[in-house]
Amino acid sequence: MRYDLVIFDNDGVLVDSEPIANRLLAAYLTELGHATSYEDSIRDYMGSAMHRVHDLVEARTGERLPADFDDVFHRRVFAAFERELVAVAGVGDVLEKLTADEVPYCVASSGSHERIRVGHRTTGLDRWFDEGRIFSAQDVGKGKPAPDLFLHAAERMGVAPGRCVVVEDSPLGVQAAVAAGMDVLAFTAMTPAAKLAGATHLFSAMGELTGLLA
Repeated sequence: MRYDLVIFDNDGVLVDSEPIANRLLAAYLTELGHATSYEDSIRDYMGSAMHRVHDLVEARTGERLPADFDDVFHRRVFAAFERELVAVAGVGDVLEKLTADEVPYCVASSGSHERIRVGHRTTGLDRWFDEGRIFSAQDVGKGKPAPDLFLHAAERMGVAPGRCVVVEDSPLGVQAAVAAGMDVLAFTAMTPAAKLAGATHLFSAMGELTGLLA
């Protein structure tokens, strides 16, 4: 069907930030005495809000992360974004096609508003996303896999959940979209298809997405 709203995840879907962020997260947690590999970080935290990092570390170790953990981590991430971050290949063409066809779209990310804006500014994607198209887990206080963020985005954009499709790349994001009653197109660039169970369709390159959305 033709959807009335396309909701994009940000990290790994619009901007190629997951390798950068998870490398730095693993290194910082290890520095603090919580041995974490890059693969551990991808498995446990990809697609999630920062509160999941705090919750899992405390549940596993009984220790709380430092009060300034988020601030230090984001400073490191934003500095790396300025040096390394690029848009996901082909995503500009997808956004241009949606705009030309007058299909509403937005971004709904577990990342903070600041993280979204820094990534978009660095990669030039800010031309496609004004403030009215940007939604963060900060807005609802609960990250994926809870459906709250996607439902919030749909409500703010004035579209019923059943008329929305989510473009995601993480198991947590797919779970959230399904729980919200939305179709989900799962990008397999970083996550094996077997871990994206529940997705409506799978795709491995952005060039495939325009056809799926049609």
